Parts: sequence; structure tokens; C-alpha cells
Amino acid sequence: MRKLLYFLPLLLLCACSEYNNVLKSRDNDYKFEYAKKAYDKKNYLQASTLLSDLITPLRGGPKGEEALFLLAMSYYENKDYLNSAVYFKTYYTRYPKGKYTELARFYSGYGYYLDSPDPQLDQSNTVKAIQELDAFLNYFPKSDKVTIAQNAIFEMQDKLTLKQLQNAQLYYNLGNYMGNNYESAIVVSQNAIKDYPYSKYKEDFELLILKSKFQEAKQSVAERQADRYRDVVDEYYSFINNNPESKHKKEAETIFKIASKHAGL
Repeated sequence: MRKLLYFLPLLLLCACSEYNNVLKSRDNDYKFEYAKKAYDKKNYLQASTLLSDLITPLRGGPKGEEALFLLAMSYYENKDYLNSAVYFKTYYTRYPKGKYTELARFYSGYGYYLDSPDPQLDQSNTVKAIQELDAFLNYFPKSDKVTIAQNAIFEMQDKLTLKQLQNAQLYYNLGNYMGNNYESAIVVSQNAIKDYPYSKYKEDFELLILKSKFQEAKQSVAERQADRYRDVVDEYYSFINNNPESKHKKEAETIFKIASKHAGL
């Protein structure tokens, strides 16, 4: 054990010295083989550092394609998904029928998926992930990664829908503060249902539309109230038809009774 502890610093020093020599080397083949070994040993930072220097000189040669893909994978395995996506896209653009094109298209989208933040944050990467994975499914519909890609897309669509639901709820909570926010809640909810008709949050959007229309009717001027309450009644029937066993059924029925009375029905 003592001998191992004695020799370990020397081994590390030799490894570092060898890597530094490779970095300074002008032998691209030597650097490429060392980078592949580093990748196999999961030294992804070393691999990406070496490969980034090799992309240009190896381009057009027999090793250029593999080097570019390994560079993207090195970033991916090191959880640097944004840089990996850049190089995956570079790969499948440069080699549309290349050896690794299927994997490049998949990992490009899946990296964005893994980097997708919580719903309350900016969802730009979520949108990019869906776009990339959609493209992957179009190009490789028989890939063994189709199910993984589809499940990731469904999950991200729910995330985007949840963000829309949070926005709509915020408008509803603001009420008539500095304008008619109920109308904004309705528009956001209707657009979300249109964009994501199979979302698990569809019922929540429909309830929010019903409640927002009810609040608009309550706070409307007298000459418009009857028409708006009739609109609430129509919305109630739509909600119940779509969600006959809704857990919000009692709340919807209470709104319906009040709206029916004021609508003269």
C-alpha cells in the first residue's frame, strides 16, 4: 500500500507530462490516436481539447469525420450540451449520410432535452430540443432510439404547456389590474389548447377559460352582462362535455347556476 502511494504521484506526473507533449505535438495522427484513447478512458476534457485542434487539419481526410463526431460526443459526455449540439449539427450538416449521422441527430436533440430548465425559466433550449428530435424522427423513423425521442418530446411539450398554464393563471390572478387580464388568460389558454391538444393540462386550461369568462361577465357593464353570461353557459357545456368526470365539476356547476340565472335561462 505504501509503495502504491509512493508511485501514484509519479504516475500522475508522467501522465500529465505525456499529455502536455501530445498537446505540443505537430503529429496530427499521434494526437488523434491519443484523443481516442482519452475518450475511451472517459477523459473527455482531454479528448475535446485535442480534438478541437484537429477538426480543421483533419477535415476532408479519412479521420476527419470520426474526429468531428468524437469531439461532439466528448462535450456531450462532459455534460456540455450546448457545445455538443453545435458540433453534432456541424457533423450532420457536413456529413448528411455519414457513419454517425443518426447518432448525431439524436444526441443533438437529446442534449438540449437534458439541458432543458424548469418551466418557470426560459424555454429556448426546450424548443430547440423538440425541433431537433422531431427532425431526428423524420430522418430515422426506424431507429432504435425512436421511443426515447418520442418520450422526451412528450415530456417537453408538457413542460411548455405548464409554462403557458402558469402564464394564464398569472393573468387570471391579476384580474382587472391595469387592464382586462381575464381576456389575456383566455387567449393564452385557447392558444395552448390549440398548440397542444393532447396535453395533460387541457382540462386546467378549459376550467381557466370558464372562470375567466365568468369573471368578465360579473364585472361587465349592465347592457353586456346577459350576453356574456350566455357565453359562460356555453363554455360550461363545452367543459362538461370534454371533462364529464372532472374533479372541478362542482365549481363548474356553481358557475353555471349563477350564469344561467343572470342570462335569463
